[in-house]
Amino acid sequence: MVWVSAVLSLWYCHMVGKIISKGAIRFFAILPVILFFFFLPLNLFTIWLGGPTSFFLAWLANFKLLLFAFGQGPLSTYPLPLSFPYFVSLACLPIKFQHNPQKSVGAQRSKGNGHKSPVNYGLKIIVLAITAPIYLQKDQIHPKIVLVLYCVYLYIGLELVLAVVASFARVYLRLELEPQFHEPYLATSLQDFWGRRWNLMVSSILHPTVYNPVKSISSRLIGRKWAALPGVVASFLVSGIMHELIFYYIGRKQPTWELTCFFVLHGISLAIEIVIKKSFNGKWRLPAVVSWLLALAFVVVTALWLFMPQVLYAEFDVKARREFIAFINFVKDIAADSRFKSFITLTKA
Repeated sequence: MVWVSAVLSLWYCHMVGKIISKGAIRFFAILPVILFFFFLPLNLFTIWLGGPTSFFLAWLANFKLLLFAFGQGPLSTYPLPLSFPYFVSLACLPIKFQHNPQKSVGAQRSKGNGHKSPVNYGLKIIVLAITAPIYLQKDQIHPKIVLVLYCVYLYIGLELVLAVVASFARVYLRLELEPQFHEPYLATSLQDFWGRRWNLMVSSILHPTVYNPVKSISSRLIGRKWAALPGVVASFLVSGIMHELIFYYIGRKQPTWELTCFFVLHGISLAIEIVIKKSFNGKWRLPAVVSWLLALAFVVVTALWLFMPQVLYAEFDVKARREFIAFINFVKDIAADSRFKSFITLTKA
């Protein structure tokens, strides 16, 4: 019912886009749907259904609809007229189309960041399978090691889930799609990690909805040279608030705002990094190995300090394991019932 409601709401937005021109009037016509999408995930209490739905509707769809209201974003920039199936897919799924697939794929291959091979995903699944038994003994392992393992699970799990979603969309829409992750553990700076490697879909949504407007306002106040800094901090602040909301949908626990602190800290640190780079004007750089170690250490340490404890606080692992076991038992019960009915039928025969 949640997704039926969402699809009907998006059908309404699709019709509004045909009838009402971009601007304030279209925004106020779509605003009830945006507010409704914040409410819909509250009707789901499972991590396997509620988690993705809250991300797809409350974050992706709402931000894209906000851009659509003013004639921007993927719902407006893709060659029009946009059919309803494409509109729904672009609004909800963590995907974006490549406007020139062959050229983009060639460019990605030249840079070494194209779509990953099955071997790449296979190796990550193997890592997940090897480390999973270790995590099951978490009561006998140091808490920090447990959090590190959870970081690994979170990254691999997110990448695999988003890859599956993108694969279905690629088959269904028959268009080449942008990759969502580009080996974030190889980042040589915070700018590289957040801008070019980690969850690229979120970055592409925050850029036009938060970064660009704040940068435009700041350029008139502090000049163009440093206008990007408030835009960066504002983007991370919004990201932190949205993470608090998603975590609430899944865990239904009062926010502690540590997630917001994590993202604001990274936003300020990234702003400092930009200032340093502009001050030296590219004349001095750390060796690649050193910058890689510093970036990776900063991300891991701050994640273990502020981000991952919130994952445990929301009990993602407990809920996911409980729901997975319940699903397996459900399938077993159905199979057992089918075998029993088959046995009765054969007995009667």
